[in-house]
Amino acid sequence: MDRSFPIRRASFADAAALAAIERRCFSDPWPLEGFREVLGMPGTVALVMLAPGDEPCAYFLAREILGTAEVLNLAVVPERRGKGLGKALLDAGLAAVRARGGSEVFLEVRASNDLAQALYASRGFRREGRRRGYYRRPDEDALVLRLVMEPMRANDGDGG
Repeated sequence: MDRSFPIRRASFADAAALAAIERRCFSDPWPLEGFREVLGMPGTVALVMLAPGDEPCAYFLAREILGTAEVLNLAVVPERRGKGLGKALLDAGLAAVRARGGSEVFLEVRASNDLAQALYASRGFRREGRRRGYYRRPDEDALVLRLVMEPMRANDGDGG
């Protein structure tokens, strides 16, 4: 990964920046209050990627409870896409989930989002089902994907 795009843990102070990225990336964005709520919840894994100049350009949000995690969102601003940033951020997020004890990860992805589906498949996610009418603006089904991860051993790293 290019060191000019460092990844760090997101904090409550990052909520407005994450919401701004969200508005640029999604047709039905979460409100600022949604980010504040998630960032304050136990079990949240929140990462932010910084562009040169320390400007947030991408984020990863997940929740892990009792070994099961759900990726809530992964977003990269449009002008930074296609450079491997989403892959690097997803890898960092999955490592952080695994370090918390996560052994399986679920997520929903728009049925029409072939690029995201390819990214998740490249990391071992497999289709588990479909949620009809899950998304709004536009209305669309979600594919439910699942990744089973090997348990973390004591010598696997620093816990991300």
